[in-house]
Amino acid sequence: MSAPPTAQQPPLVTPSVADSPLMPGKRVRLAVDRPMRLDSGVEIGGFQIAYQTYGTLNADKSNAIFICHALTGDHFVVEKHPVTGKPGWWEMLVGPGKPVDTDRYFVICSNVLGGCLGSTGPKDIDPATGQPYGLSFPVVTIGDMVRAQKLLVEHLGIEQLFCVIGGSMGGMQVLQWAVAYPESVFAAVPIATAARHSAQNIAFHEVGRQAIMADPNWRGGNYLLEGTKPEAGLAVARMAAHITYLSEAALHRKFGRNLQDRKAVTYGFDADFQVESYLRYQGAAFVERFDANSYLYITRAMDYFDLAADAGGTLANAFRPGGRTTPVRFCLASFSSDWLFPTSESRAIVHALNAVAANVSFVEIETDKGHDAFLLDEPEFHQVIHGFLEGCAEHRGLSVRRRAR
Repeated sequence: MSAPPTAQQPPLVTPSVADSPLMPGKRVRLAVDRPMRLDSGVEIGGFQIAYQTYGTLNADKSNAIFICHALTGDHFVVEKHPVTGKPGWWEMLVGPGKPVDTDRYFVICSNVLGGCLGSTGPKDIDPATGQPYGLSFPVVTIGDMVRAQKLLVEHLGIEQLFCVIGGSMGGMQVLQWAVAYPESVFAAVPIATAARHSAQNIAFHEVGRQAIMADPNWRGGNYLLEGTKPEAGLAVARMAAHITYLSEAALHRKFGRNLQDRKAVTYGFDADFQVESYLRYQGAAFVERFDANSYLYITRAMDYFDLAADAGGTLANAFRPGGRTTPVRFCLASFSSDWLFPTSESRAIVHALNAVAANVSFVEIETDKGHDAFLLDEPEFHQVIHGFLEGCAEHRGLSVRRRAR
């Protein structure tokens, strides 16, 4: 599923705005003018990839870090979000003087193919019909997303990325980069992720998809044409998923059984408890920034991800390209209270890398913040990322910055 497409005329790529793609902070879209073959065997015609860059690319283009975002993330990593007005989703880790230091590295992040914040996805217009794609948009995989990202990196003139980093679904993309393009990645940091989606996680995704499709306003995926929006279904999908990003300890610490703006239960079905009110808020806010069909497509891409299946059923084989040990340096991180992508999933990847004598380090961070810990203030995690990147920078010949204590 994730192997590079069969030989064909390479897609043409051109920037679709006048701004130089190497100017930091500029919002740029890359227009791909020829079809790209997907893992499903179909071709997607001309499409766009929206991306952001931060920092400055050095003269030999050796300091580029590609950030891969998670399921409901986007490319607005360290700036005010244009839809929500909130800070960038990884400002804890990325920025001047931070572990992913934009004063030293040229940081790239793109909205995934199939997304809804600038890259082509099901809400966009199908040039063949002049109407939104809806469910006629082809199913995409993690491999397809990374293939599109590779076109972007090539367009920027970067032969080898210094590092690819991401958590959750972003971690899946990191692994895909390392397996599909090992010579194009110096270092890889897959965080809180897995080499394949588990049955439990597929089940959670199916609950979310069914919530969306059961909403009468979904209209068989044609809600944009019919002027409706499956807000209720998408909100429920988000509420169910959000629970999996937290831990029981975190929920108890934050909410317990505290009541919401009342001194006693109402004996009804209003949001009596703070945790109910919180989930309803999360659902309502989500529908303002995300497309329901994109949610279907991206969750399905995660479900289909399975590195071992593409390597004869043995995960270690995925890290032995051409019978040789992968040249990529790996650092994996997991979180002790993450039950969505538990530490056992990261250990399975580490064991596969050890089996081929790959260069790999691993850490489990003790925290009660659950899966979302990689997005939060976790000093030990940040120190690990800083230390790994510093070591890689030294081996790569980049200037080393010693972090102040």
